[in-house]
Amino acid sequence: MADYRRLKQLARYQKRPAAELVREAVAEYVARRTGRLRPRSLGAIRSGIRDFGERAEELLAGMGES
Repeated sequence: MADYRRLKQLARYQKRPAAELVREAVAEYVARRTGRLRPRSLGAIRSGIRDFGERAEELLAGMGES
């Protein structure tokens, strides 16, 4: 109950809804526990092209065109 009272007091002080503070706290907690979330597939495959990042525009030119 003391935590709830402190939350309401902080919300009044910051002139923000308590629910907003709770959402912010949960988001910070999750970010701290999980780090930056990325798709598992990111970086899973190697292209074999060492300078792919530098030549990306050239290598992908025309892609998606009929």
